[in-house]
Amino acid sequence: MNTADSKTGDRNPFFAAVTDGNAWTARQRALALTAQLSEWSTVGELTSKAAGRHFNNISATHGERLRATFNALTSLVAEVTKPRASPLSLLGEFRDYATDRTQRAILMADCLRERGDTFFAHEAAGCPPVLIYDYEIAVDGRQLPRPCNYMLLKITPPEDIEVLDWKRPYVIIDPRAGHGAGIGGFKADSQVGVALKAGHPVYFTAFWRNPEPRQTLADVARAEASFVRYVQEQHPDAPKPVVIGNCQGGWATLVLGASNPDLTGPLVLNGAPVETWSGDVGSNPMRYNAGLLGGQVQPMFWSDYGDGVFDGAWLVLNFEMLNPGRTWFRKYYDVFEKVDTERGRFLEFEKWWSGFFLLNEPEIVWIVRELFVGNKLARNEARLEHGRVLDVKQIRSPIIVFASHGDNITPVKQAVNWIMDAYADETEIKIRGQRIVYMVHDSIGHLGIFVSSSIARREHQEVASTLKTIEALAPGLYEMIIEDEIQDGADKHFTVSFSERRLSDLPGYGDGRQDEVPFGAVERLSELQGELYDICVRPWVQACVTKASAELGRQLHPLRLQRGLMSSRNPFLAALPGAAQTTAQSRQRVAEDNPFVLAERLVADAIEQSFDIIRDVRDAWYETLFFSIYATPQMRWFGRNFNFERTHKSREELIGLPEVRSALLHLSSGGFVEAVIRMLILLADARGTVRRDRLERSARVLTKDEPFRSLKTDQRAQIIHEQSLIVEYAGPAAIETLPLLLRTPEERRRAAEVVQFVPGALSDMEPRTLAMLQRFHDVLGLPPATMDVLTDPLGTLTEAAQ
Repeated sequence: MNTADSKTGDRNPFFAAVTDGNAWTARQRALALTAQLSEWSTVGELTSKAAGRHFNNISATHGERLRATFNALTSLVAEVTKPRASPLSLLGEFRDYATDRTQRAILMADCLRERGDTFFAHEAAGCPPVLIYDYEIAVDGRQLPRPCNYMLLKITPPEDIEVLDWKRPYVIIDPRAGHGAGIGGFKADSQVGVALKAGHPVYFTAFWRNPEPRQTLADVARAEASFVRYVQEQHPDAPKPVVIGNCQGGWATLVLGASNPDLTGPLVLNGAPVETWSGDVGSNPMRYNAGLLGGQVQPMFWSDYGDGVFDGAWLVLNFEMLNPGRTWFRKYYDVFEKVDTERGRFLEFEKWWSGFFLLNEPEIVWIVRELFVGNKLARNEARLEHGRVLDVKQIRSPIIVFASHGDNITPVKQAVNWIMDAYADETEIKIRGQRIVYMVHDSIGHLGIFVSSSIARREHQEVASTLKTIEALAPGLYEMIIEDEIQDGADKHFTVSFSERRLSDLPGYGDGRQDEVPFGAVERLSELQGELYDICVRPWVQACVTKASAELGRQLHPLRLQRGLMSSRNPFLAALPGAAQTTAQSRQRVAEDNPFVLAERLVADAIEQSFDIIRDVRDAWYETLFFSIYATPQMRWFGRNFNFERTHKSREELIGLPEVRSALLHLSSGGFVEAVIRMLILLADARGTVRRDRLERSARVLTKDEPFRSLKTDQRAQIIHEQSLIVEYAGPAAIETLPLLLRTPEERRRAAEVVQFVPGALSDMEPRTLAMLQRFHDVLGLPPATMDVLTDPLGTLTEAAQ
């Protein structure tokens, strides 16, 4: 360290350059100030990028909508001014319009009244899950040694569906993010329906409205582990359960896997916000809330306001504010327009959307501090409880990540960037024997990922049918690609392939992560604010709150209040049900081309667009304000110890790791099993992409044929892991030592046939695959491969042995 460095120590170099004039030379001060100017340029770069993208988005989106509105207005004018049979016909059309709209208003008001009544009835029942399937409570978390309000439900399949106990069971973890449970089984084509149709037993993790006293997330994690153990006990002949986590249930799934690495089968994360600092500049405004709204002080205050209990309705209000034009206007206008047909669908969805749940203060503060502000789970620094650090690298099960560019609640980068923080590079994923598969859709929305949607159904079906083969992949990072194909002009099926990727191929890598640096200051400031609140403010707030005032505060929450006012509890609405019934019986619908209907729709579009413009301007201001505050050199320095960068190890360092050294010691050890697995991995490396049909043949060989069939699942995974490391680090020696593993001519011939069977016909092989196959034949002293092997060479032997 030079003299200047020793004098400034850990001080902000800007202030050191200004105040330590005697200690610093003119050149040093100039360099320091130049560095500060460079950092200030980062502020300008981020704010200008954010403002520019918002402006371009506003111009493009609203410009197009204004053109559409102008065209509609032109058509309306033409409709109004066209010749009519009678001068009074326009008055007659207004009369029809007024009658229809009055009737619709009465029916819509009654629909909202029924929503309010359903809301109170649902809350009185404890907000049970809104699943459309019958179920029974298999395990009640309130009866566990560490009680919590979670429960495991066993889904009862419909009469026309047969569920097989030997098939891999599914455990679905729904998000506890303000709403109730059941969205994952809300429709016939949702996750529950897809799994049931494939014959899998399905279990659902739900929760009661009120948390147990002193319940923590550690208790919830223990309960979920108990649920998975119960499922395993009920299906001893089945593979380990696949655990599916929706939204915030996704990071809960990671917590489950990290704290119980040997417990579960594949983990599926659907729209899960794990890397919460990530996002795209110019969008995703929710990630800036912690910096602009107070960080962990907010949940601490609202929990004190609720007498130690946080009201999930505040989270729901946050979601609604993301798109107020949709949630506060268009949603209701759409029902108004289709009140004769859409009433049931609206009430069904609102039953779930209005099921507001409660969390204990330690639960919500942990979520905010460790995840949404601290971003610690992705960095392997989150502590579930004292002395219990969560390291997602300890997970041994395959992880499948599903994200979408159309998701405005969990952006793609929040769903996948955690991989870059948890692992130094893709080589570390291989060394740890991990398989991580990600899949990114172009347009599907957040709820569409796990609710009914033709697109989501396709994804769930393909993931469900592919899970049994993913475990046959060699360790590494893969992208799952689903491509549509049409045959015979009608029947559509899908081609699934797995392409091996590097961390640099992840969707969030190319944009850089400079916009995440300011969040280090947000985290530190949030912790300081939390300490200050805890010492100076909390005692006074808690002294002013009672159980009665907390309950009154919950009832007066804006979302509950609007439902209460539009319910049968309001005496002014006593006559509404009778009026609605009479109106339905005398219903007179107006024509769709009525000019007043067309004018109303234009007004509705204008109102929604006004909301959207206000939202877009708000988001632009929100983001530029955030960067103006937290991207400054002073704030970057303030949060310098909270930023996170992984150091990539060199190849020499990686070879020195115990896992790699142990694997290389077995380079020339093993037999037929090790040789075949090594050759399959070499073929996959040569191809770079693995199609599902080839992966299914590989999985068939490794699980159904002897001698692989006799291996336990953990043994098979260990051999695949070891041989992957040998292929990665032994280079040509991995091929040259194959004759030492296959000692007899018969073993060599059979191994070559098995390996050729997996990629299929010679004519379908890529040149690199065919070259590697011929290399095997050459090393093993076999003649070149000229005949196709289209039947499983080990299958007939296994059947004969049985």
